[in-house]
Amino acid sequence: MIVGDLGAIARARSSPDFAMLELDGVLSIWLWLGLGFQLSTGAVLFWRLAQGKNRPRPLQPEWAPPEWAGKVTVLLPTLNEVKRLSPCLAGLTVQTEEVREILAIDSYSEDGTVASIEAAIAQDPRFHLILYDPDSDRWVGPSGALQTGFLRSSPESEWILRVDADTYPRPGLVASLLKAAIASNYDLLSVSAQFILKYPGEVWFHPAMLITFAYRFGAIGKRANSPDRVMANGQCLLCRRHVLEQLGGFAIARDAFCDDMKLARHAAKQGYRVGFLDGSKVVRVRMYEGVRETWREWGRTIGVRDASHPWQLWQDVVFLLAVQGLPPLILGFYAIAVPRSLLFQWPHVGLWSFNLLLMLARIAMLWAIAPYFDRTQAKAPWLFWLSPLADPVVWLRVLISALRPPKQWRGRRY
Repeated sequence: MIVGDLGAIARARSSPDFAMLELDGVLSIWLWLGLGFQLSTGAVLFWRLAQGKNRPRPLQPEWAPPEWAGKVTVLLPTLNEVKRLSPCLAGLTVQTEEVREILAIDSYSEDGTVASIEAAIAQDPRFHLILYDPDSDRWVGPSGALQTGFLRSSPESEWILRVDADTYPRPGLVASLLKAAIASNYDLLSVSAQFILKYPGEVWFHPAMLITFAYRFGAIGKRANSPDRVMANGQCLLCRRHVLEQLGGFAIARDAFCDDMKLARHAAKQGYRVGFLDGSKVVRVRMYEGVRETWREWGRTIGVRDASHPWQLWQDVVFLLAVQGLPPLILGFYAIAVPRSLLFQWPHVGLWSFNLLLMLARIAMLWAIAPYFDRTQAKAPWLFWLSPLADPVVWLRVLISALRPPKQWRGRRY
């Protein structure tokens, strides 16, 4: 009897139906684990997004009072910028008496960049040209040029403002930064910009890139809960002179492609007050031309690799996979491949419904970030609203950035 029962069990276990039941059981366990993981990461995401309702209003153009005259030195690092430099030079020219000097530090450009700077010097005596040889110290990116400019800046300037060549400063930018920094007692303050989009690929791709920062670091203006979560944007970054002196200038970022975050987080760790505010009303930026350049250049910084601990970097990679990379894929899989009879069985119903919630939150984020993009010149502006479909590709770019350290900046290899 016992032998017969064992034989029947053995025959049952070898049948295709039993194998399918075993497979379903294993699959169900993995689905439950996946759902639990997404629920926990999604809770973190929704908590971060909820902080956005209390974020400060965007900075507005301001006009400096007479006592602010000469308080700021602007540092403008350049390298082969002739195609995009003119709006930056024009925007700096219209800044008022609070700007004492504008130091353009050129790394021996091979185009007409120096000629453009010399033309600006002829119109505005606050402009000065400094030549910097990047081969002299092999600092990564613009840090060496910034350090050279800082060391040659006027000691009478109480503030140092770093501006990138791809920015379009609006009138009243510098005064608005000064007002915000003084009012909130910031030692270092940077702002987000409004991105100018033109070509279809970047209209579709760029918003998804920006969302990765919103998901990881929360709302603009929200104070970071630790120095390692501080956000910064080197396109427009203001720092007190004496603080920068205490920090050793830009030396902390000498080997960092993500130099702005490295400097800001170092300042926060030293106890200085660091702020990141909405500057979309006072500065615009034209970062990259087309999706290919967007993919390549964003990849240097999107992982924040050289300003993060390895555990933090990979925590962010996994987090973004759960809340941004997977939802479009999971919803697509359920729409195409899963039988309707399974859609309302657990854990399937929990998995697709929560990913639908994540996707709806992602679509709602498009309305929140829309003011940060100027699409008036875009050839296919409607692609902005389809950017959630780019999320899996953008997550792949974050993963590649985490795995492969950058080695090139503006054509120079390190």
